[in-house]
Amino acid sequence: MKQLVERIVKVERTLSERKGAFNLFALFLREDAPGKWDLLIAAPWAEKGKLDTLRDVATELQRTLDKKELLQLSRIVVIDEKDPALRAFQQAFHVEHGTAEIQNSNLFGLQIRHAYLITSRRSDTAPNKALQQTGPASDGSRG
Repeated sequence: MKQLVERIVKVERTLSERKGAFNLFALFLREDAPGKWDLLIAAPWAEKGKLDTLRDVATELQRTLDKKELLQLSRIVVIDEKDPALRAFQQAFHVEHGTAEIQNSNLFGLQIRHAYLITSRRSDTAPNKALQQTGPASDGSRG
């Protein structure tokens, strides 16, 4: 799993350099989907053309991940920047271009067995003020 997460971090960095910063980029393992990870993303540019966004993210995933890793992904979900659950999540967890882990939590109304946060920041937060998290925060505490 460590290798998959490292490659997902690489995908996030590449896309954020090319397209613009993400406000959320995270892998979620839902309780009801064992073994399949959802990639949740939010960015101002992502909402403008969701189909183009999904294609760009999928293309970069295919470039970076091997077939076994790709099979571990279930779907890519673009979260609306105005979603109140996103705002609450961003207030609780701050990380950019790193990794923080959350286990056994209810996030976005879903029971999540495990999550890896690559980036979680409010759009009004300057990138250099975001906490760089590299170790696990598996107790669900601020990351």
